[in-house]
Amino acid sequence: MKLVAAYMLAVLGGNASPSADDVKKILGSVGAEADDNRIELLLSQLKGKDITDLVASGKEKLASVPSGGSAAVAAPAAGTDAAAPGPVEEKKEEKVEEEDEEEDFIPNIFDEE
Repeated sequence: MKLVAAYMLAVLGGNASPSADDVKKILGSVGAEADDNRIELLLSQLKGKDITDLVASGKEKLASVPSGGSAAVAAPAAGTDAAAPGPVEEKKEEKVEEEDEEEDFIPNIFDEE
């Protein structure tokens, strides 16, 4: 990832076709190690390609990838009881009690003694 970032920084800086030395120089400026084999592999894969086109096609591909976080909850089938939410409420209450107990054991570093 750092190689791609260094390559893209070089392109954004006005170098349309960065060399291995350009990428190494950027990586070296932030103290990162540069593996010659990986740099050459990256450059061979990007040779003759426009970086803005690659970013645009990658963006399109990422748009179809599910990102999680907002999973849809399936509705219960017709004629079945939806009693599941009851126990969930009790679990939340237990967590609140546990957190209160934990707070008692953590000293406040801002209290003056």
